Amino acid sequence: MSDANENGAREPEIPLPSVTTALLPIAFTMGLMVFQILAFDDFVPHVPLALGIAFTGLLGWYHGIRWWRMENGLYHVVHIGLQSVAILITVGMIIGTWILSGTVPLLIYYGLLLITPELFLLAAMILTAVVSMAVGTSWGTVGTVGLALVGVGEGLGIPMALTGGAIVSGAFFGDKMSPLSDTTNLAPAVTGTNLFSHIRNMMATSVPALIVAGTAYWAIGFGYADTGLESGRIETILEGLEAQFTLHPVLLLPAVLVMALALLRFPVLPTLFAGAIAGAVMAVLVQGTDLTTAIMAMQDGFVSETGVESVDDLLSTGGIQSMMWTISLVLIALAFGGILEQTRSVESILNAIIQRIRGRFSLFAASTGSAAGTNLISGDPYLSIALPGRMYAPVYRGQGQSTLNLSRSVEEGGTMINPLIPWGAGGAFTAGALGIPTLVYAPFAIVCWLSPLIGLLFAATGWFMPRATEEEQQRWQDNHESIMVQGGVVNSADLDPEELERAFDRYRRR
Repeated sequence: MSDANENGAREPEIPLPSVTTALLPIAFTMGLMVFQILAFDDFVPHVPLALGIAFTGLLGWYHGIRWWRMENGLYHVVHIGLQSVAILITVGMIIGTWILSGTVPLLIYYGLLLITPELFLLAAMILTAVVSMAVGTSWGTVGTVGLALVGVGEGLGIPMALTGGAIVSGAFFGDKMSPLSDTTNLAPAVTGTNLFSHIRNMMATSVPALIVAGTAYWAIGFGYADTGLESGRIETILEGLEAQFTLHPVLLLPAVLVMALALLRFPVLPTLFAGAIAGAVMAVLVQGTDLTTAIMAMQDGFVSETGVESVDDLLSTGGIQSMMWTISLVLIALAFGGILEQTRSVESILNAIIQRIRGRFSLFAASTGSAAGTNLISGDPYLSIALPGRMYAPVYRGQGQSTLNLSRSVEEGGTMINPLIPWGAGGAFTAGALGIPTLVYAPFAIVCWLSPLIGLLFAATGWFMPRATEEEQQRWQDNHESIMVQGGVVNSADLDPEELERAFDRYRRR
């Protein structure tokens, strides 16, 4: 389809670049990142991604693409990702007020009293999975319950890498399996499947991964059962928390409010914002802080002064400003993905992969790998689900495979891989919220990388791989692919993640 230029005239369609040309900006950007990792102590992917945008723009200009067209594509994808930015801002406010109010310190306090070292990792995974499934957001879970669990793990002498891995495993499992999650709604929408059929089909890979991870965390935990280090450390932390905060069960009300609103299917942003306000109210009523301090906690976070260095480092965080590093990274990564999509680089690479598909395993591996690769390039879970989901649906139907397998595949490569990528939205947020670098916790986020591997095993064996229904086959043969989303019927060729998000919002408000 042609685009209209700034003067209203029609522009010719952007030509599909060769695979070599399409790979050049990706190779350039990844090369800069590798150089930075090897040459510098700190890994900061912002500049390599920004230079990648410039390189892609120059390459597109050399091939005759006008800058305004590339700019429009760049801004379009950034616009789609603004919901993620809004969530990041709101979670920053929650972290600040929930620490100030004593909600997070109370969760740490109870955790240290109730959880033993040998069961901590297993309990952390189960707790974050339950909360994330209930509220439908891994980010909100990581930034609240996850942050408290890091404090508990610190007190019990559990390495931060293990704690982070267990938290991420549970939180993103819950996000993937929750009918309230935006990505869980997006995957079946773009592939033309039913939401609850999609969730049931994902259980085949997700539940075994959760069981294996839980067994591993339980076994690892016994290595910390008799260290003899935790008693004195725990007592010191408990005393520090009691000295700085008034600890009372009423402080759990902000967390209860967020879970209740989520279960009532309120939209995610109002739900999280209500949690931030509830935290500020608790800070004023229970801790005796003034309104100005509560507002500044939303803006700049909280500074802890318990006298226990490890706890002070953990609790001195939160606020909108604490999220700015992550927000800037997400925006730049989205812009990079947007300009690659507009220059049709991603489409060229995916087309080359699709042409080489010969069977069930290669098809499933290609769609999962394409979702993971789009994640790696753009850092955006929405784009990594929407692009492969749209492009592979006809191929699945043409091979007689149900698109339920495709929706599961793109969730494996999209939702589950995103927190393992340092510049991915989920990875950047988790690292910022927990204070644990992405590459440190990633090897121990067992559910996130094991679930896609189990999916590949099933693709090789044919287990839990439903065939296309007669309806799907007929849809493919007639070349009239239309899917039902909450709010109306949308032609699959015109699917837009922004439209889908609006449809999902209408559904949640019903």
